[in-house]
Amino acid sequence: MNILLTNDDGIHAEGLWAMERVLSRRHNISVVAPDKERSAVGHSITLANPLRVNKIQTNGGWGYAVNGTPADCVKLALLEILQTRPDMLISGINPGLNVGINLNYSGTVSAAKEAALVGIPSIAVSQHPEPGHEYGFAAGFVSILINKVAEQGLPSGTFLNVNIPGCAAEDIQGIRITRQGISPLTETFHKRTDPRNQTYYWQGVETQGFEHEPDTDVAALYQNYISITPVQCDMTDYRAMDHIKDWDIGLK
Repeated sequence: MNILLTNDDGIHAEGLWAMERVLSRRHNISVVAPDKERSAVGHSITLANPLRVNKIQTNGGWGYAVNGTPADCVKLALLEILQTRPDMLISGINPGLNVGINLNYSGTVSAAKEAALVGIPSIAVSQHPEPGHEYGFAAGFVSILINKVAEQGLPSGTFLNVNIPGCAAEDIQGIRITRQGISPLTETFHKRTDPRNQTYYWQGVETQGFEHEPDTDVAALYQNYISITPVQCDMTDYRAMDHIKDWDIGLK
């Protein structure tokens, strides 16, 4: 297969090239990624500034560095950089989980979503960043998963969000097909004062609430299961459509 790799951590990120090393053994790999970290930019695209692309060599290999967002990278790859449309896109491996509410902010997830919007099967991959744990297991797992995706296909406009727990490979309990958790984040801001006596804020470390329902991504990871969540691009709430149709809104 022809596979496009991208991420939101930048073209020099270790997880990106760990994936490239494993997948390039059997597939044709192209790497198009941000020139520096673009974490938590969501599905933003660049409109007010020019985008520049440079082909560079990193410690991992050759790739295209873009001075834009993950979604920019996917758009440019498909429309300008690549000669052949990829059969699949992989975004990651992200050093940090993308579960629950965080899917709304994640550049890793949004890159996969951008590909799914134009009909390319895609997978976002994240791993809990435990010290000493490398990306080899996660990359190997994805190499198996992409074969299943190629064989079975995905519904139009649907991509997979994969999260690997932060434990040794031998301690992983299995795989769960999960839904996105919706427990709210616990968030904080650190209020500080600069040398000019002006107030500024640093966003603190957020924590994801634990969900007891076993079918959520958060709960699966707490129990050392790999979480695979199918995510759809269509954001319409069809249940709400039926509810709102009964409203007597009227025009005045």
